Amino acid sequence: MNIVFTKYQGTGNDFIIIDNRDMKFNRDNNALVAKLCDRRFGIGGDGLMLLQSKIGYDFEMVYYNSDGNESSMCGNGGRCIVEFARTLGLVKSKAHFLASDGEHEAQVNTGYISLKMNNVSKVEMNGAFAYLNTGSPHYVAFVNDVKNYKVFEEGKKIRNSERFMARGTNVNFVEKELKELFVRTYERGVEDETYSCGTGVTAAALVASLKNVSTALDYCDVKTLGGNLKVKFNKHEDNSFTDIWLEGPATFVFKGEINI
Repeated sequence: MNIVFTKYQGTGNDFIIIDNRDMKFNRDNNALVAKLCDRRFGIGGDGLMLLQSKIGYDFEMVYYNSDGNESSMCGNGGRCIVEFARTLGLVKSKAHFLASDGEHEAQVNTGYISLKMNNVSKVEMNGAFAYLNTGSPHYVAFVNDVKNYKVFEEGKKIRNSERFMARGTNVNFVEKELKELFVRTYERGVEDETYSCGTGVTAAALVASLKNVSTALDYCDVKTLGGNLKVKFNKHEDNSFTDIWLEGPATFVFKGEINI
């Protein structure tokens, strides 16, 4: 069977997207997903998404990590699938879709997508790190000289530590540079550093706000290896956050067809 796919990337975080409204692609075929995401023997990608029909929504987003396992929310992927839905004529200036962590809204702007993330009611703040869920679980640590930091080695060690081994966690290393954060992320499911992580950038921005080092009271500019993002939010007296928006590009790479 031939499957048509489209590749998108959001600040270097790249995804295979398949229009699965006809349900031809078996969403339980984890081995196939892993094969398609393989950069040597498949199409290549940090993850794969299925766009499916869902009553009451413009579409449903089903997300897989590159290891083939269906996973939690992906912020960069969410922006990319909204742009893909726009090209299909499913959305215009606004989108309303369902993902693994619930409902999301998005606004389609010239050159970038604004994606509304879930509210965050609790952030665990420790001396060395913070831990929170922004649709996916994230460990956030501020470090010195993040550009030369051993992200793979240290991220892998934390992700496989006793506390996080069973469920896994994404691990973000952050440094404040002038008026922006520089964030590097080791992603579970990819089991490597990626060029960018949308939920990780969101987590880092919220922790920066709690540490009073964000760009402003209600937003934070963030740089990743793959490009720049902005996180907007409302911070409350109890250190919870609402109206969280992740803004950044969602770029078409290429379209193809593969026999599976």
